[in-house]
Formats: sequence, C-alpha cells, structure tokens
Amino acid sequence: MAAGNNRFAFDLYRHIASAPEAAGDNLFFSPYSISSALAITCEGARGTTADEIGAVLHLPENETLRREGFAAIDTGLNSGSGNYTLRTANALWAEETYSFLPDYINAATRWYGTNVTNLDFINDPEESRETINRWVEEQTEDKIRDLLPPGSVDPLTRLVITNAIYFKGTWIEQFDANKTRDEEFRVAPNETVTVPMMHGDAVYPYAETGTLRVLEMPYAHGNGTELAMLVLLPKEDNLTAAEEALDAGRLADLQKSLVSQRVRVFFPKFTLETGYPLPGVLAAMGMPTAFADDADLSGMDGTRDLFVTGVFHKAFVDVNEEGTEAAAATGVIAGGGIRPETAPVFRADHPFVFLVVEKDSGTILFAGRVVNPEGP
Repeated sequence: MAAGNNRFAFDLYRHIASAPEAAGDNLFFSPYSISSALAITCEGARGTTADEIGAVLHLPENETLRREGFAAIDTGLNSGSGNYTLRTANALWAEETYSFLPDYINAATRWYGTNVTNLDFINDPEESRETINRWVEEQTEDKIRDLLPPGSVDPLTRLVITNAIYFKGTWIEQFDANKTRDEEFRVAPNETVTVPMMHGDAVYPYAETGTLRVLEMPYAHGNGTELAMLVLLPKEDNLTAAEEALDAGRLADLQKSLVSQRVRVFFPKFTLETGYPLPGVLAAMGMPTAFADDADLSGMDGTRDLFVTGVFHKAFVDVNEEGTEAAAATGVIAGGGIRPETAPVFRADHPFVFLVVEKDSGTILFAGRVVNPEGP
C-alpha cells in the first residue's frame, strides 16, 4: 500500500506541476489524504469505474491486502507520540433519506475507520456543507477552511467522503531563530526575492549526486513513528533534476545513499496554502468514468444512479525554526443530476522539492515544491 501510494504521489505531482496554469507556482498536497478518500470511493465502485480508480491509485488488486494495508498505515499514523502530533481521520456524510448498502458502510467503517453522519442534503445543502467544513477545520486545527466551496453540495448530493490529515512536529536539530536572516532566494536565474533564511550547522543524513544535493531533516519522535523531511535541491536552478528523482527506484537509491555528516544548512522559512479541484486531473490520469454518465458506484447503493460530482483538496504547510506544521483534507462528492568542499553546504536559496515521509512504511504523507517562498 505504501508503494502504491507513493507511485500515485509521483504521478499526481507531475500532472499538477505540468499544467500550464501551474507554471512557476509553488505546489503542495497530501497524496495520502487523496488516496484515502478515493480508496473509500473505490470500495463502492464496480466494473470499469473500480478498475480505473484502482489503476490510478495503484491499489493492490487483492481486496484483503488493500483493506488491511490502509488499516495498518492508519493505525501507525494515529499511534501517537509525545514529541509530535500526527493524525488522520475519515468520515462519511450521507443523505438522511437515502439508502446505502450495509456492506459498503461496514467496509468503510471497519477498514477505514469512518464515522457516518446523516445530513439533510435535499432541504438544507448549504448547512450540510458548512457542517462538513467545520469537521475538517476541527480535524486540522483550523488550518484547512472551506474545503467544499459554495455550490459543491446541492439537493442532488447523496454522499460526501472526507479525509483529513494533520501533522505538527519539531526538528531534532532546531534552528536558532536569532541566526535567521533576510537573504536572497533565486526564483529564476536573473530574479530574486528576499526571504527569512534559517541557518543551521549540525549532523544530518546527506548525499550528493551530479545534479542534486539531498538532505534529510528528521523530526523528534521519541518512541513514535519516525518522520522526516526529505529535500531534493538541484545544484543548478532548474527544478527538473529534482522532479526527475520523483520515482520509487531513484528515490529509494537516494535515501540509501544518505550518510550522516555535519552539514551547514541554509533553509527558508515558508508557509504555503494550496487548493486543487481534482476531477480534471484525475480524469486525465486515467479515471474518467467515475465522473461520467456510465459511472458504476452500485457498491454504495445497489443502483447505477450515482457518480462523482466533485473532488476537492486543500493543503497547508508552515516551516520554521522549531519544525513543521502541515495539514490537508480531501472531499469526494457523489450525487446525481447533470454530470459535470569542506563540510557540505546545503543552501536552499533556489527552487526545491520536499517530501514529508513516514519512515517505517516509507509512505509519503505530503509532497511539494517551493518556487517562491513568499508566494501563495
């Protein structure tokens, strides 16, 4: 399951990053949040619809392996530690007058830990939307607001599937805030912006290739699951070298090559808030049927009346001297109607890619790129 989630992470990163409207933009999302919500959707899909979702998410064909894999990862993420906060939660929001198959509800509850809440989508869709958004805010410490935009829930909505993930951790080697200085960050070869740059000098897992500098900054974990930020910094200004490393084999080789050594680190403070409507991206990745007239979500309700009317994702990350706070949420809406040279120096003063990784399973929890630390 972790390997499949990571393949989905790399695929989705490339699709979002290659969109013309994303050129030169920062990027940040939680592949695990999206795959969790879509896996619960896949539990109710049949035929081509299920095959396409499973292929895009790289889900194991074996149902037991898929279900037990998600359950095991969720258990690990929610196991707790006194040194960091990490949790993920799933929920189903069902139209109160609509009948769903007990097998679907039971599978979602048993394997994905969902709670089911009945709402009045038919008569009060706006209040229902606000109820779901409040749950997301609570689960993410108010970092993700208005996940479902106005109009996304309407009287034809029958089910909303949500996932929320939240992380707050401190670096094992924290940066001294007194050493943070305003410095230049190259957003392009001939263009710079001024950003607060953190300074550190400590022992980190570090490696170099001909085109990349790779740094792992671990979070304090006590007896909990090990977590770390893995940063892929091109030696030149072109992000291509880092983005080409977003491949399971290449990333594994880079991680194996890391050697603990003293490194002088220069790393920008930054905060990113992103939002993505995903139907177009997911359809282009290979699952168009879920959004079309011939969608088959009969595993949810025993009919062919439902299709996916929306998939929304929002994410937040704040990186500072103490550590990292990150949150994300995903909503899948199903309804009817119209289908729509001494010590190495790691100076991150130009665009880079970063991942937050749960090290026991290797699952990528968050992925992003920083093109301009001062950008949205």
